[in-house]
Amino acid sequence: MEGSTLQLTARFGRWTGCDETRCVTFSRNSRDPPREPAYAPESLSVSNLKSMATVAQPSTQPIVSSRTTTTPRTPNFADQKNSPSLVGRIGPWKLVRLLSESEVARVYVARAVDGEQVAHASYVLKVLRNPWWRDPQAIAMQRRAAWIGRTVSHPNLLPVLSAGVQQPPFYLVSPKLPGQPLSRLLQDEAQLPIPFILWIIRQVAEGLQALHETVDMIHGDVKPDNIMVSAEGHATLIDLGYAQSKKEIRHWSSRPVVGTLHYIAPEAITSSLTAEPSSDIYSLGATFYQMLTGRLPFPMDDPTELVRAHRETAPECVRDLVPNLPKPVASLVHRMLAKSPLRRPASAKEVASELTRLEIDCFGLR
Repeated sequence: MEGSTLQLTARFGRWTGCDETRCVTFSRNSRDPPREPAYAPESLSVSNLKSMATVAQPSTQPIVSSRTTTTPRTPNFADQKNSPSLVGRIGPWKLVRLLSESEVARVYVARAVDGEQVAHASYVLKVLRNPWWRDPQAIAMQRRAAWIGRTVSHPNLLPVLSAGVQQPPFYLVSPKLPGQPLSRLLQDEAQLPIPFILWIIRQVAEGLQALHETVDMIHGDVKPDNIMVSAEGHATLIDLGYAQSKKEIRHWSSRPVVGTLHYIAPEAITSSLTAEPSSDIYSLGATFYQMLTGRLPFPMDDPTELVRAHRETAPECVRDLVPNLPKPVASLVHRMLAKSPLRRPASAKEVASELTRLEIDCFGLR
């Protein structure tokens, strides 16, 4: 029954009765089961939203408040027959196509309902998947990402332009970045030029510096998947959902993405941790190592072995894998990957400054 529409009603909290029931409409193809699996390519549209929440900076802590705006129109699915590229609507945003998805959220290319009909949609909308609408941690992560994206303004951090985070569906809207994730670039390119690698890592370090200094938070999930690189070489750090303050304590196993373990700092793999900028520096160092060598510092896939390696094993010397790598570059990589946070560079600002000097020294080096 491809193209059929499945009507679902969802109740939240202790609401009862038709007046408090949100009706959510999913357009799905024949491959999808009735309930949302982890990676089903469903297209989502939502009706009966009373208002759209926008983000305002709080006075004491990063909790998002809302301001009521105009009530969005109820979606008219009959109109979609005349717009084959439109897959749905959330609030005042038209969903053009599914861009990516994870267990927790989906990311759509979007355009404003009342905006100009341009040839290419210029926004991305990230929405929590339906099973997470009652999960306090997932909602808090979405709200925090919205607050940080509106508070920190830096060319190497993804901004948040609009958000609906007070009621389902919980979503964020950001500019659609040109380029591709660094992870894809690493798959496509056998060997990147050393000056280019230094430039990319320096840009990410500057984005981290802005995050650490402006809101006193760490990113918490620095890795190639979360770094967008344009054709011109501009790097943007994305996905602020795991950001946390120094006052917070979080167990590493609360992260739903196991792949993050390849980049996580050793001090994070304990029963609890206090967030520190040095943890971001370690993760950036692991990304740095991978860009230079084409392999992870610890390439094993078994979580137990991977955790042990982060805590106890030194990675193979980067100059053994890249003999022409200048010693100062190798020194920085291994200092960023030091087991003890005290042995790493003191700040992202220090990393960026050292990378600036290395870019000059390595100019023209392949």
